[in-house]
Amino acid sequence: MLTTRRGFVAGSSALAAVPLTAALPAGARAQAKWPTQPVTLVVPYAAGGGADIVARELAHLVSPRLGQPLVVDNKGGAAGGIGTQAVARARPDGNTILYAVSSNIVLNPHILKNFTISTINDLVPVVQTTDYQYVLAVHPDTKANTPKELAELARKEPGKLTFSSSGVGGSNHLAGVLFAHAAGVELTHVPYKGTGPALLDVISGVITMNFSSLPPAVGQIKAGKLKALAVTGDRRVKSLPDVPTLEEAGYKGLVVKGWHGLFVPAKTPVEVIDRIEQETKTALKEKKMEEALAKDGLELPPATQTRAQFAEAVRQEHDFWAAKVKELNIKFE
Repeated sequence: MLTTRRGFVAGSSALAAVPLTAALPAGARAQAKWPTQPVTLVVPYAAGGGADIVARELAHLVSPRLGQPLVVDNKGGAAGGIGTQAVARARPDGNTILYAVSSNIVLNPHILKNFTISTINDLVPVVQTTDYQYVLAVHPDTKANTPKELAELARKEPGKLTFSSSGVGGSNHLAGVLFAHAAGVELTHVPYKGTGPALLDVISGVITMNFSSLPPAVGQIKAGKLKALAVTGDRRVKSLPDVPTLEEAGYKGLVVKGWHGLFVPAKTPVEVIDRIEQETKTALKEKKMEEALAKDGLELPPATQTRAQFAEAVRQEHDFWAAKVKELNIKFE
């Protein structure tokens, strides 16, 4: 989810909400004990990005519990829209699961021209897997050590500084737009098919900056291949304790956060959804997963969160962004 806390609060902590009455398809029943074949976990981005890294870590732990391989399939493009829509149109038998980033579900329907599914009606929320924020990362040679200094560089040469994203309309695209708006500067956006390739061009010096999810960026920052200017949440992250928040850096009210979660096509049998949720929650409790998430700068969702609460929070964020996109007159093709 994406938010600037000016007059509203929509943080991922809002994922403790009123139960969603239509969270699950009524009467759906599995034909045979699931799974009877390998299961595809669609990541709607290119390999190497934050969602891809965490999805692979999760799949490694869930596969033995299912008794079948959970195979990650990267379907990048259109800020996650291609992969998201592919899962919504897949056979509802539990053999195709979406590893979604919040923007895929709550933002894409409102800003992508060729997004033709309803993420509320055509997909079923199963379980939230992480909470996260972004890091504003630049090439080490960039002559700015703070967001304010970066904004000053942009102010001197409007449009010259570039920022990459995982695609038009993705959360890190909107993070760049919101930062430029808050700083009062003009930045040039360069979209990619995922955070991985978008970040590589910052490392190579082709692009000035990226609001990256933490998993692919933390290691590069610690290796000196990227310079971190700020994180976008309401508090610092343990993996980058010396990096201030955007609010600490002088941009009060500018907070950008998100989540990951599993979704399946509507009409997937209830028993299958139950099993996916159960095995995923068990994997999330494992020490290996907790350590991997901490290393990547991510956090677990509340342990008490129910499927219905997750579904209702998704609906609320979806409706919130429908109104906010109109209010801000955000238009992307």
